[in-house]
Amino acid sequence: MIATVAVNWAAVEPILPELLLITIGVLLIGCDLFLPRQRQLLPWLTVIGCLTALAMILGSRPTVAFGGMFLADGYAMVFKTICLGSVILSVLMSEHFCRVIGLRQGEYYSLMLFSLVGMLLMASAGDLMVLYLGLELMALPIYALVGLHKREQRTSEAAIKYFLMGSFGSALLLFGMSMVYGLTGTTEIARIAELIGSRQLVANPALLAGLGLLLAGFCFKVAVAPFHLWTPDVYEGAPTIVTAFMSVGPKAAGFAIFGRVLFVGLPELHGHWGPVLAVLALLTMAVGNITALCQQSLKRMLAYSAIAHAGYALLGLLAGTAEGMAATMTYLMVYLFMNIGAFAILMLLATPDAPCESIDDCKGLASRNPVAAALMLVFLFSLTGIPPTGGFIGKFYLLKAAFIAGYPLTVVGAVLFSAISAFFYLRVVRFMYMEAPQQTATLQFSPGMRAALGLCLLGVLGLGLFPGSLLNWTVSAFSGM
Repeated sequence: MIATVAVNWAAVEPILPELLLITIGVLLIGCDLFLPRQRQLLPWLTVIGCLTALAMILGSRPTVAFGGMFLADGYAMVFKTICLGSVILSVLMSEHFCRVIGLRQGEYYSLMLFSLVGMLLMASAGDLMVLYLGLELMALPIYALVGLHKREQRTSEAAIKYFLMGSFGSALLLFGMSMVYGLTGTTEIARIAELIGSRQLVANPALLAGLGLLLAGFCFKVAVAPFHLWTPDVYEGAPTIVTAFMSVGPKAAGFAIFGRVLFVGLPELHGHWGPVLAVLALLTMAVGNITALCQQSLKRMLAYSAIAHAGYALLGLLAGTAEGMAATMTYLMVYLFMNIGAFAILMLLATPDAPCESIDDCKGLASRNPVAAALMLVFLFSLTGIPPTGGFIGKFYLLKAAFIAGYPLTVVGAVLFSAISAFFYLRVVRFMYMEAPQQTATLQFSPGMRAALGLCLLGVLGLGLFPGSLLNWTVSAFSGM
């Protein structure tokens, strides 16, 4: 009996963080229903649960569980850290924003945790079935989160659009998986690479068609052009806190499965998917940066900015090297802090009657609150890629990896589009420091908001000044994949 219990514990141990988060998600719903006067404790219970799960993940040893279907390796650890970080920072900011717009917090936090579990499964997926299970578990709660603010008609429209477009992307991905399975007879990602080589399927038209469908499905999930059309409307229609969360966590989880399938399952096809990703990266950076120039809505501008940053992150994937994937992981870690930090300032400026969505709402912020303006300045500089911020270091590593891999024209295009992005980012800075304020309301920093902004500032500047440890971690994580 004791031996049986030990074996069962060993089997369950790799997924304990996911089980913990599911349990806390259920508890949050119960607390919201039966202890309505204690709702102020819900965000802190969520944060404690996420920190506990993060400690368990960082303290775990590399493990292969469930017959290779679940991989608790260093690669998954990096992406899980990014996903958990996006939830922790979002929850810290949520108490203030949920109070402003009147969201029910219990269901909000529980949906966020259930979506997080899906992201963690995606990061550890060693099998296409687990990958798809995690993808749907991640996406379904986000559909509900986008439409959670029921009094706003556009949130319902955004939720419906996201559901329809997300379902279409999932269908493409599933169709591509079925074609790969039909040719190889397995859904295990590592085994797919072995069978492609042994059966000489590299030039098989059906396999290339499956690869194309997989790439299309992945590009839908990470908002790569021309599969990005849902992003601006959904980001603008969703509550700002949900937009901040979904602009980082799901994107990181999408790149996690993107990288694992291409590098582990389809490395023999790099000659096919590498040039395709180079074209998609250039197109994505062009669409994101050029379209952002025309935006008056700050949320839409940041939505197109998120599209452009997906193009930058693709540079590491198309390189097809350990350094390239490590650069992508490093960049996504920096992106976590700088993007959520920028959205945090938007939430600070929001009021129940006037949500901050127009760039004009930032006018005179430096005179209203110099601290908030200085923080926004740092985050926008990092998004632009100006040293000594983490955004500069992240882009440098990506450009270096792509150039060494033999994509100099793509690198030149990335530099040009990054220069273009300075115009719309620095336009916000001009409004903050060189225009008269339109509002006089005092900004209220809740304890959670202070903590979130402090962590974002520390992350942006710390990773910009001392990037070595993060890069070494990502390189070692990829080498152990």
